[in-house]
Amino acid sequence: MNLLWVVLFPLIGTLVPLFTERFGRSFCALSVTVLPACSLILVLMHAGDVFDNQLIRQSIEWIPAMGLELSFRLDGLALLFLLLILGIGLLVILYARYYLSSSDSMGRFYAYLILFMTAMVGIVISNNLIQLWMFWELTSISSFLLISFWSHKSDARKGARMALTVTGAGGLALLAGLLLIGNIVDSYDLDTVLANGDLIRSHSSYPVALILVLLGAFTKSAQFPFHFWLPHAMSAPTPVSAYLHSATMVKAGIFLMARFYPVLAGTDLWFMIVSLTGLATLLLGAYIALFKHDLKGLLAYSTISHLGLITLLLGLNSEFAAVAAIFHIINHATFKASLFMAAGIIDHESGSRDMRKLNGLWKYMPYTATLAIVAALSMAGVPLLNGFLSKEMFFAETLNQSMLGSLSWMIPLLATVGAAFSVAYSLRFIHDVFFNGEPIDLPKTPKEPPRYMKVPIEILVALCLLVGIFPSFVVGDLLSVASLSLLSEGLPEYSLAIWHGLNVPLFMSILAMIGGLTIYYNRRHLFQFQSHFDEPDAKHIFEGVVQSVVAFSQRVIKTLENGSMQRYCALLMLFTLVMSALPLLELNKNAGSRPQIPLDGVTLVGAFLMIISAIATVTWHRRRFLALIFLSVVGLMVSLAFAQFSAPDLALTQLSVEIVTIILLLLALFFLPQNTLKESSPSRLSRDLLVSSLIGGVIGTICYAMLTNPLSTISDFFLANSKTGGGGTNVVNVILVDFRGFDTLGEITVLGIAALGIFKLIARMRIYMPISDDKGRTWSNDPHPMMLEMISQSLLPLALLVSVYIFLRGHNVPGGGFIAGLITSVAIIQQYIAHGVKWIKPRINIDYQWLIAGGILIATTTGLGAWLFSKPFLSTWFDHFHLPWIGEFELASAMLFDLGVYLTVVGAVMLILANLGKLTTSERFDIKEND
Repeated sequence: MNLLWVVLFPLIGTLVPLFTERFGRSFCALSVTVLPACSLILVLMHAGDVFDNQLIRQSIEWIPAMGLELSFRLDGLALLFLLLILGIGLLVILYARYYLSSSDSMGRFYAYLILFMTAMVGIVISNNLIQLWMFWELTSISSFLLISFWSHKSDARKGARMALTVTGAGGLALLAGLLLIGNIVDSYDLDTVLANGDLIRSHSSYPVALILVLLGAFTKSAQFPFHFWLPHAMSAPTPVSAYLHSATMVKAGIFLMARFYPVLAGTDLWFMIVSLTGLATLLLGAYIALFKHDLKGLLAYSTISHLGLITLLLGLNSEFAAVAAIFHIINHATFKASLFMAAGIIDHESGSRDMRKLNGLWKYMPYTATLAIVAALSMAGVPLLNGFLSKEMFFAETLNQSMLGSLSWMIPLLATVGAAFSVAYSLRFIHDVFFNGEPIDLPKTPKEPPRYMKVPIEILVALCLLVGIFPSFVVGDLLSVASLSLLSEGLPEYSLAIWHGLNVPLFMSILAMIGGLTIYYNRRHLFQFQSHFDEPDAKHIFEGVVQSVVAFSQRVIKTLENGSMQRYCALLMLFTLVMSALPLLELNKNAGSRPQIPLDGVTLVGAFLMIISAIATVTWHRRRFLALIFLSVVGLMVSLAFAQFSAPDLALTQLSVEIVTIILLLLALFFLPQNTLKESSPSRLSRDLLVSSLIGGVIGTICYAMLTNPLSTISDFFLANSKTGGGGTNVVNVILVDFRGFDTLGEITVLGIAALGIFKLIARMRIYMPISDDKGRTWSNDPHPMMLEMISQSLLPLALLVSVYIFLRGHNVPGGGFIAGLITSVAIIQQYIAHGVKWIKPRINIDYQWLIAGGILIATTTGLGAWLFSKPFLSTWFDHFHLPWIGEFELASAMLFDLGVYLTVVGAVMLILANLGKLTTSERFDIKEND
């Protein structure tokens, strides 16, 4: 169960800050670290096995009948990312304690942050494609919450919407790609997918699957042309930016490419798409970063550039390039997290991130400046720092490819140009912020931050130095085991030594540093050149596109929706006719040889009454009360038809629903005119008659075909297993509470949500009571006749007794919680009708909202209880017992589930009907006036 707890600990931790915030900021931050630290400890406990090249798997059954299970795997790649996610996450938690102001909700911030951490942890250890995608989408949602944390700022709201739109769209593409891959290998198990790389690459659907998966990865990791959302995510608090850019979110796209590297890489299509996209992103991000005046803006575009570098390495289709990509993932995480934290300190202590004002900060915060300078030099690729080692490996690999034929020399050349710009913007970060004169018009005098705010940066900068000086000792084993997850044929020969002699990659590094110094020294000319171009604001462009889509949608809606329900129905019916026309042309093939049930007098009378009532409903539809009476006759005939054709449960349900629906319609009709004006013209009536006749003919033909042709159904399975598997002889009820219990749980949840929604809609509604009918006659002064009151009081105990009887017997004979709930609801609403709200309220003082919540909770708890006995969710238990004088009886856990159904139905029906009835009482108006 250890791998499951690696995810569950931070998931549970999302609730911790909401309760501990009241005890102080320090205690809140400390309490938040506990559960993620436990996850990190569990990961470290398994690290030894992973370093021994063991693959750790764990699967937990969820719904075995559907093949659904929670599946986790821990290999070298997952271990690397878990260390980054959890380790840097803990440092960000500590840093955020001092960064957030007293006006910020620390509990809410930490809850969002830990939810983000949970989503990333779930992605990297998922062993199922669909499960991976679920966590993938959770990162989009949680990042949206974090980016929009300061929701009072327009930039935060717009940046969050942009990030959610782009990454969400990429997530849909990823889902389609994962479904294709699962279809190719006939499994969504990641182990199975990774073992069938040759099958996937040789399949005709490989190009489509590759493009869809890469769309998901590119949008998440801000690759060109989807890079525009990332800089606008800088409106988030700096701890979020540090976490998002170093170990999460954008690294999720890199992880996805690395995870599917053994499956999708190795083809020319992979090389062309991935390498060229990475190269374009590397150059574009490095170039734009140089011109950004905002500290976080510069770092955001530098992140885009470095992500492009990693993507380019993964696209080069070589084993050494894959190792270099993994190495740069480690290095980029350390120096980029420390740089963002340093930028946050500068903003926090000086009140500005504008590098045109931030000058000479070395004088005011020398310790922070030293840490930031070391991290920036690592980003620039200076020797004895970790960034230099992975960048030298990058240069070496660009020289060893020939995929572009005679143009292959362009890749090392452009890589060197990108590295030169990296040096240039790193120098600008160092010189313009910490030197270059004195600060200009800063909101406050800069100073060193609180001591513990610098601890996370110290740890990360120390790692930059240690990895740069002792790479093999610090990360050698981790790098090799993580790289093995990508390379099925073993690791290539490579060296993590600091010195490899005088070679071309070293020359390229020296050239990049000299080029970067030259670019920065001549930056004035570049800034003048860049000033001739209008810098597009992606945020405004995005909002413009959104508004254009909204305007277009509104025009389409106005064209199609003219408020005529008849038109909507006619279009729907005509579309149905067109779609079903071709199959129905071969009418001679519709009739089967199955013998028909002979007609009898009762059936003919029932059918006749149903047809006449339906026609009368349509004919007198403008006289609403009369139409409702005829409509109720149709419902009654349908119930009798169910009973005649051996569906007593359905008949009881239909009858109960019919009564509740008629009461609801009566309450609604009270506020509407009893008669309506004639609106349909003769031509419209003719059209409607034609369309309805055609639809009736189609439905009749389909029914005839189904009745005359032999059918193969799954009813035999349920009939055979109802008693032995579910413990009941009423197959319908066993299906609802056992075989399809999960569906029923979902249905009562939807019912409860719908009831709460309707309640909220009518809770503040004020509708004046009509004082007379349509003919001017006033309503009776006695709205609650004594005869109705006495009869309803006498019927209530009997109705409740019948309800209990129907409930208790439902598992073996027609009945059950749903029908019993409707009967109880009808009995109670009858009291409202007979006595009124004032009389009922002190006698039946029930909060129906809590009744709904209790019903759903009982049903869910019944399902969760199966886990205590190592059974799948909602598995039922039953047994037979014998008591003296009573005899043999059966107990089944399904009765508790049915009780949940019963309570939810009663609560939902009464919440709607009782509150709708209150709208017509003087008490309702008294409440309004008191409010």
